[in-house]
Amino acid sequence: MRFAFRRTRDRPRDTLAPVLHDVRAVVFDTDGVITDSAKVHAAAWKVAFDGFLRAHPPEDPDRRRPFDEQDDYLRHVDGKSRLDGAEAFLTARGIEASAETVRAVAADKERLFTERLREHGVEAYPGTVRLVRALRAAGVPRAAASASRHAGELLSRAGVLDLFDVLVDGGEAARLGLAGKPDPDLFLEAVRRLGVPAGRAAVVEDALAGVEAGRRGGFALVVGVDRAAGADSGARLLRHGADIVVRDLGELCAGGAP
Repeated sequence: MRFAFRRTRDRPRDTLAPVLHDVRAVVFDTDGVITDSAKVHAAAWKVAFDGFLRAHPPEDPDRRRPFDEQDDYLRHVDGKSRLDGAEAFLTARGIEASAETVRAVAADKERLFTERLREHGVEAYPGTVRLVRALRAAGVPRAAASASRHAGELLSRAGVLDLFDVLVDGGEAARLGLAGKPDPDLFLEAVRRLGVPAGRAAVVEDALAGVEAGRRGGFALVVGVDRAAGADSGARLLRHGADIVVRDLGELCAGGAP
């Protein structure tokens, strides 16, 4: 999806942190970066995976433990397509992840997520909205990119869809045959539509697979967003390819920069 926008690169950038002054475009992941929908995804995955583990318990008792909405989510499914995420978690638990099994678990998760989304909705993170508006005021093109087919609906429900010039979602990724993260295809398609080379653009991600994709894509700046705020969650983002890690994207506005 592409929206009409005007590039005005000569606008002052004094509302942005210095680390963004040379960046000519920014690509944002959606779940957990723009909107708080990551927790809705995690909750839906938990119900789907826990139900499957009860019905098909692995031989190793330790692998029968319930899905952890922080650790397992970040390690195996965050930032990936539903099919890739389902396969990664099942394989990690020693389960033969046939195509039929993967599709069944992914479909269960999709149903649960859609029900929760329609019932509760989502909100955008205030710090992210502040940063996106500052980028817009400075004339920096902005894209939203997500492996989720729900990205447009999520952004619209959160009231922020019009803040982005380009949206590349899971439906577009499937149509174009784009590889999933940690491959950088999704992000590269987003900057291609913005007309800016990756080497002059930034990626903002909260997922390990996402920051790795930004690094593989040759982006000038890879920003990790540490929503988990765990003992080593920020360090893990750095190890996977983030240049800097912030707890809230408002830190990248002037006066709050790393």
